[in-house]
Amino acid sequence: QVQLVESGGGLVQAGGSLRLSCAASGRTSNTYPMGWFRQAPGREREFVAAISRSGGRTDYVDSVKGRFTISRDNAKNTVTLQMNSLKPEDTAVYYCAAGYSGSDWYTTPRVENEYASWGQGTQVTVSS
Repeated sequence: QVQLVESGGGLVQAGGSLRLSCAASGRTSNTYPMGWFRQAPGREREFVAAISRSGGRTDYVDSVKGRFTISRDNAKNTVTLQMNSLKPEDTAVYYCAAGYSGSDWYTTPRVENEYASWGQGTQVTVSS
């Protein structure tokens, strides 16, 4: 089991930037595909970005392409989501998720049930 802790959320004005981090602990000897999801008030949780076990492949929801960048440091067991040009519609609780250790080396899952572990979430609020 992997434990995930997110940090870096906060309040920012539209057009600003935030950097979210996710630290993994526990059974981190294997690497996992990692993802970020978000849930806005009154809405279902949605996929934001994912990165493969190797770190060589990434995937993004269309609404954040060109603004968000996901990256990972397997040596430090961390994954980061750099968010630039933030918009009020990016306001949500952001969750880090870890996939399954048996996943393909290059997969970037978009579906929640392809992730085995979840963090507690960090609030991101973008004011207009």
